[in-house]
Amino acid sequence: MNLFDIAKLENELSQLEQETMQDGFWNDNKKSSIILQKIKTIKSKLECYNNLQVELNNLVEISEIIMLEEKEKQQSADEENNALVKDILENTKILQSKLEDLEVTTLLSGKYDMNNAIVTIHPGAGGTESQDWAEMLYRMYCRWANSNGYNIQELDYLDGDEAGLKSVTFLVNGDYAYGYMKSEKGVHRLVRISPFDSGGRRHTSFASVEVLPEITEDIEIDINPDDLRIDTYRASGAGGQHINKTSSAIRITHIPTNIVVACQTERSQIQNRETAMKMLKSKLLDLKEQEHKEKIEDLKGEQKDIAWGSQIRSYVFCPYTLVKDHRTNYEVGNVAGVMDGDLNGFMKEYLKKQSK
Repeated sequence: MNLFDIAKLENELSQLEQETMQDGFWNDNKKSSIILQKIKTIKSKLECYNNLQVELNNLVEISEIIMLEEKEKQQSADEENNALVKDILENTKILQSKLEDLEVTTLLSGKYDMNNAIVTIHPGAGGTESQDWAEMLYRMYCRWANSNGYNIQELDYLDGDEAGLKSVTFLVNGDYAYGYMKSEKGVHRLVRISPFDSGGRRHTSFASVEVLPEITEDIEIDINPDDLRIDTYRASGAGGQHINKTSSAIRITHIPTNIVVACQTERSQIQNRETAMKMLKSKLLDLKEQEHKEKIEDLKGEQKDIAWGSQIRSYVFCPYTLVKDHRTNYEVGNVAGVMDGDLNGFMKEYLKKQSK
């Protein structure tokens, strides 16, 4: 159980808690919220560690009791002990799974891994085929989020021409959302018998997934207001009656880099603008770090063609069933399970590879 430096975590927690008792701590909302979030995270790690330690000790104690009874009786275990042995084996498997999950959290040490994730899906060339594939990926991530305790907030959605979607941007809300979702960034390839082809031929489709950390208040991004073009328009798509009545949707263009973000799912224009600015800041920060620039003003924002041949993962429905990650070589044959959100294996293998 040397996954954490427990003493170091406990010492850090003590120091942070002492800060909360200092005069004027609550006067600075930004600073206090950051410290409280750190406290919450450390407490969660310590609680997880302590719970696993208790479970492990319990299993060891029960095992020792059974071994002692075996020695005294000098015979095979009775029916009651057999049941206990089965329970121990089952609980050991559960404990092993929890330990593996705990190990993965130690790999989430990136600068923004704790943040929420902003995810955008774009279909590749191919019209309806790729637009349908983009929607399938969106459904897959929604299923994964729901299964792992994350909330999905749709920020922008553009329907496909006949089926699927032309683009979708959504927020994955929860601890370490970006840490896990960053493994999905890249091009995803689908091979299947097309439901849109009357000839029943096999088609290959592509869609790109962009994953960015949501920028928190403690991260300063200076943007010149003169560099922004802000357009309002009438929202479209799912969202009830309100979404079509007013021009509440917001599109913001950062002129120097030609980065465009849009939000149409909030209830008011003000809310949409605030959300769109968060999205823009996330994109600019990502671009800034890619180009190793100190100032936003120095960004070039060169537009690059998407290299559809450089897919990170392939999903094969026909002539055989297989999902394979080309970065880690991790693969599973249960395509239906993956499309229903079973992505943890792919995410864990990616994080392990990145840590080496």
